[in-house]
Amino acid sequence: MKKKKWFFNAEKKEKIAKKTDIKNDIYDFLKDLVFIIVIVMIIRTFFIMPFQINGQSMYETYYDREFIIVDRFSYLIWEPNRWDVIVFKPHVDASKEFFLKRIIWVPGDSLKIENWKVYLKEKWKNNYSNLNEKYLSESNNGFTYVWSSKAKHEFVLWEWDYFVMWDNRNHSTDSRTCFSNCNKVTNYIKKESMIWRVLIDFWYFNFKKFSFIHPELWIDTKPKFFDSTSTYDYE
Repeated sequence: MKKKKWFFNAEKKEKIAKKTDIKNDIYDFLKDLVFIIVIVMIIRTFFIMPFQINGQSMYETYYDREFIIVDRFSYLIWEPNRWDVIVFKPHVDASKEFFLKRIIWVPGDSLKIENWKVYLKEKWKNNYSNLNEKYLSESNNGFTYVWSSKAKHEFVLWEWDYFVMWDNRNHSTDSRTCFSNCNKVTNYIKKESMIWRVLIDFWYFNFKKFSFIHPELWIDTKPKFFDSTSTYDYE
């Protein structure tokens, strides 16, 4: 009888040990899962995240449905730079969650748009100079106007003000027209409204055709990766 009892106790201990191992495995899995989720949330909140473009406002630099990687960490340390392409909260249209635009003028600059051309006067200079926007497509370069007018429009940026425009100049709205509504709305945006800076430009990949050809535009959207959008050769 004692021998049978010993076997019974050993079997019981083995079952208890297995249950304990299963509990430990589940605990370790949940612990690792929580750790991974926390790390991912930190990365998405403070560093980088994927973003898909909706619309042709930045055509031909970026295309509808194209994927990009955006980074938030830069603006926690450095100030936004001219030519940066940013994602920000528009605060002018409840139906629009984000806008994608390019910073053209930074605090302290003066600017004017005249005869469909863009002129810049940096804060340490006395004269305006014609802005060479080599990132624009041929159909947009030299065709920047305000309210479809050739008349001169001047803007002065005060401290913390940024002036942004689309690359597809005349098929969208931006700082030139207060994002389509100048009633109690400023032309400019603040750094606080900027959420992300475009870091990496991937592509729109057409899985049906297994190529980078956009299904509506029939344009090769090959990835540009880290190439600067102010210097990239689009021809």
